[in-house]
Amino acid sequence: MGEVRALIVTGLGINCEEETTAAFRLAGARTDTVHLNAVLFGKCSIRDYDVLTLPGGFSFGDDLGAGKALANRLRYRKLPSGRWFFDELLDFLRRGGFILGICNGFQVLVKMGLLPNVNGDYEQEVTLAANASGRFEDRWCRVRVAARDVTPFLAGTGVISLPVRHGEGRLVVRDSAVEERIVAQSLDCLSYCDASGRPTAAYPANPNGSQLNCAGLCDATGRILGLMPHPEAHLSVYNHPDWPRMRRFHPEGSEEGEGLKLFRNVVEHIKSG
Repeated sequence: MGEVRALIVTGLGINCEEETTAAFRLAGARTDTVHLNAVLFGKCSIRDYDVLTLPGGFSFGDDLGAGKALANRLRYRKLPSGRWFFDELLDFLRRGGFILGICNGFQVLVKMGLLPNVNGDYEQEVTLAANASGRFEDRWCRVRVAARDVTPFLAGTGVISLPVRHGEGRLVVRDSAVEERIVAQSLDCLSYCDASGRPTAAYPANPNGSQLNCAGLCDATGRILGLMPHPEAHLSVYNHPDWPRMRRFHPEGSEEGEGLKLFRNVVEHIKSG
């Protein structure tokens, strides 16, 4: 396949679009960063892209719950063509497209019913609620990718360090049946872990108290990934607060940040397809 095209939407409180755009460019994709209204009013079509990304931010100020207002706008919006935008999203996925949601974008995907969608009916099965700490968490965390590769975004990735910046990131699952199916399919593909790499519920290594120690979810196809940590905020080793020690003890190591691998993974996967 030739050039990979990535669409990064912005506006309405999204504020991490520039870092996300830089991530895809560094990964080798051609990028377009557009206001979401350009998509919803038919001036830009997701059909022209391989990857759609909902970056982090505070859509609608999180006034009705993080991501909920934007999720409703996307789920119930009619395009000028008369089609529901949600139907366009499903067509986009059926044609082989990928969707990435980071932080607020993850919240949107969950509340639209796109993740984890274990029952296949696109009804909301989980939510991302207020952090168990009761406050906004802005810290670096370690996250571990599930041993089973379930999404190209995370292929070949083990334990990495990424920052979190959220007040509502605690995964709550609707019922035990949904939780069992998430675990059985390894859709809880990213877990908060301790310094030794073991998944943990202990604060602050787990910054929000998520069920399943979950930092990210994918769907059964692996084409949709949502995660609370910010991979676009670790594109260079020098983004990390402990970079002097990292470079001192590993001077031969790559200067790329660990978050860049996620973007490179999906771009290379699309190219190879």
